Amino acid sequence: MVSFGGIARKIFGSANERRVRGYKPTLAAINAIEEKTKALTDEQLAHKTVEFREMLAQGKTLDDILIPAFAVVREASRRVLGMRPFDVQLTGGMILHDGSIAEMKTGEGKTLVGTLPVYLNALSAKGVHVVTVNDYLAQRDAATMARLYGFLGLSTGVIVHGLSDDERRAAYACDITYATNNELGFDYLRDNMKYERNQMVQRGHNYAIVDEVDSILVDEARTPLIISGPLDDRSDLYNTIDAFIPMLSSEDYEIDEKQRSASFSEVGTEKLENLLRQAGLLKGESLYDVENVAIVHHINNALKAHKLFNRDKDYIVRNGEIVIIDEFTGRMMPGRRYSEGQHQALEAKEKVQIQPENQTLSSITFQNYFRMYSKLAGMTGTAQTEAEEFGNIYKLEVVEVPTNLPIQRIDEDDEVYRTFEEKFKAIIVEIKDAAERNQPVLVGTTSIEKSEILATMLRQSGFENFNVLNARYHEQEAYIVSQAGVPGAVTIATNMAGRGTDIQLGGNVDMRLERELEGIEDESERAAKEAAIRAEIKELKEKALAAGGLYVIATERHESRRIDNQLRGRSGRQGDPGRSKFYLSLQDDLMRIFGSDRMDGMLQKLGLKEGEAIVHPWINKALERAQKKVEARNFDIRKNLLKYDDVTNDQRKVIFEQRLEVMDSQDVSDMVEDMRHEVIEIIVTKHIPERAYAEQWNAAGLHEDVQRLLDLDLPIEDWVKEDGIGETDIRERLMTVADASAKDRRDRFGDEIMNYVERSILLQTLDHLWREHIVNLDHLRSVIGFRGYAQRDPLQEYKAEAFELFQALLANLREAVTAQMMRVELVQNPEPPQPPAVYEEHHIDASTGEDQVTGRDGENFIVAPEDRRPEDQSTWGKVGRNEACPCGSGKKYKHCHGAFEQA
Repeated sequence: MVSFGGIARKIFGSANERRVRGYKPTLAAINAIEEKTKALTDEQLAHKTVEFREMLAQGKTLDDILIPAFAVVREASRRVLGMRPFDVQLTGGMILHDGSIAEMKTGEGKTLVGTLPVYLNALSAKGVHVVTVNDYLAQRDAATMARLYGFLGLSTGVIVHGLSDDERRAAYACDITYATNNELGFDYLRDNMKYERNQMVQRGHNYAIVDEVDSILVDEARTPLIISGPLDDRSDLYNTIDAFIPMLSSEDYEIDEKQRSASFSEVGTEKLENLLRQAGLLKGESLYDVENVAIVHHINNALKAHKLFNRDKDYIVRNGEIVIIDEFTGRMMPGRRYSEGQHQALEAKEKVQIQPENQTLSSITFQNYFRMYSKLAGMTGTAQTEAEEFGNIYKLEVVEVPTNLPIQRIDEDDEVYRTFEEKFKAIIVEIKDAAERNQPVLVGTTSIEKSEILATMLRQSGFENFNVLNARYHEQEAYIVSQAGVPGAVTIATNMAGRGTDIQLGGNVDMRLERELEGIEDESERAAKEAAIRAEIKELKEKALAAGGLYVIATERHESRRIDNQLRGRSGRQGDPGRSKFYLSLQDDLMRIFGSDRMDGMLQKLGLKEGEAIVHPWINKALERAQKKVEARNFDIRKNLLKYDDVTNDQRKVIFEQRLEVMDSQDVSDMVEDMRHEVIEIIVTKHIPERAYAEQWNAAGLHEDVQRLLDLDLPIEDWVKEDGIGETDIRERLMTVADASAKDRRDRFGDEIMNYVERSILLQTLDHLWREHIVNLDHLRSVIGFRGYAQRDPLQEYKAEAFELFQALLANLREAVTAQMMRVELVQNPEPPQPPAVYEEHHIDASTGEDQVTGRDGENFIVAPEDRRPEDQSTWGKVGRNEACPCGSGKKYKHCHGAFEQA
């Protein structure tokens, strides 16, 4: 029975079809002026950029000039790159210009699609950012497309790791800037740690096109970008708190070893409050007042250190250091440290030297970074499955662009085996069979480890002619993936390997030409070689087509349908034939989680023998339902995390805007004066409450605060004794004396110096308090979940307490700035303030748990063997334990320079 929705779709088309149809009149208008645009000379075509900018200056909008601008880019692309964008590519460009996501299948030329809206939006001279997933793609795309943009008179910059601030500033100043998501985010964070506007490198967030938008805005958005630095030495605090734990008895706390959690009972909390009060560490009345968030965190860490972490089981003490023991392998992990102060708590427990803790100096999630752009767009081959997330979080609509030629790929039903071994044996048979037919094969795995297992099994079966790839070496990876369409080629890759690289049947012409013509200077020799390569690839393509095109074999289903679709989409590009098939076993993670015990019993009853598979469309449907459940769960997790991060983000925006305002102001004396007056208002109200009798006034307390915050020794006790004096009179006297003291300082030092000093103190104090505030928010977030047990919404509680902490930050800022400004004295040749030295940058890959960033310069970074210098150990990166030692000794690394790790 056909539903009403189905009938309506047949008559009117789906919402997506209607949206795509809406671009047809504009498309027709662009095509109508193609011949006229072709007739222009190169100079006339390039001059169009000047004409368009003049039109914008006269009040025209970008939409008004879209038709001629797209026609100009199409013609320039034909002349410069030898590629004329198809109609579907123009449609994709219009979708991107409208600030939506264009879903285009692999091989449809997304990189070229991006040039159309990039050129149009760059005409406004506010900067356009093209975001890619790695440095290699940023450099490759920028180098290719700079020829096109340069021809049209626009400048192109590229941001990759390792550039200086001046180089970054120049790249951002270009009309178009190619960069990775990590570099953009870190530059934003670093800019907001600078003390002068001219030290900043970015110039705003106008328009960004995110390539592989699903990877960047969904997969990588689960973990924030973090800049961290060493914290002030707090060893006294750790030692003081550590001394309290042995004073507690078993009734003072509760331990849950299974959950590895520890908490204090009511009796224990009271006992601790008394101890902390005596030590002068408790603020307010209760341990759980918002000001004590950091203390609660440290006390919980100390309790865990004593009651949950066992020496010689969880860690050992070696050479005065706490070394973690891996709970799965029993091996020591030198260099690894527990985070958030837990390692320091263990060091205090064992009475060894306490190493400084790392503190988050600044952090931001990709969700909140990319939502700063006035207009955001994205492109990928697979976004439809995450359309709800893109709509909810980024207000981005996903529009599916039809392929230029109909898809001819055959997607076969999944084959399900009982065991992992049976599945892999079947895959090996299939690989050998395809290789004999000369059909190129791409085998997709979900992890590096599984790639290696399959490769080992293939070798053991006597098959040697294959490449193994994982998402580690971006440049080599791109070349290997580009040649995966050669007849008989077998490439084993993780699903994410080589994203952004097209697999062309017969091999990728451009990549082969680039590699094989390198170093050949003679023009005739180059031309002959190029002709031979093109002829060879044409012949190889015919062979691959005859064998059925690229055959994608997947070794299991991923949690996300989108990743499966990415893998499938590598076959059948531009109307080529192709084939895809998924091999599964009941021992796969997804099958195991979703009730494989029952299924295993059922298959045995049905008489499924070893080595046999079950193949049925119902299995595909059941798996799709399971994947939808996992996707929905992951989306909920990301959405919930974002709700908490939005609280921090709102406060971050206020602080960063305040910083910019201070940096841009030549004179901040009014701001400093307002702060001073507010401080006086607050301390007078505190010690002389409104409508209180004179006997209730705390003259001694007011005198003390005035001395502490204003550096003034005034006869306040005498003032209070005067007849008829009120709190207003005292407030006005304090303001008069404080203002006179500030004016005297300004007269002595001069306006220019005082403006510089005030601005510097404001920025430094704001940064210091903001960093402390971030730590407090982290600590608050780690314990706020417990409020759920009291039937209170943790998120609402978090918002309320985060707001209180923010109010406290602003109050502390007023006091700290006032106290410093009232004491400041001039020193000859003062050092200009410097932002804190950036200690480490982190972005954890949500799928592997590996730090993508520290590895670039540190020992975790994987370096290709040919790039290692034997004499320089810093160039070795991470070396496999069974690899030959890079020093050239001939021994395995674990028996040579890696031997100490076994200790």
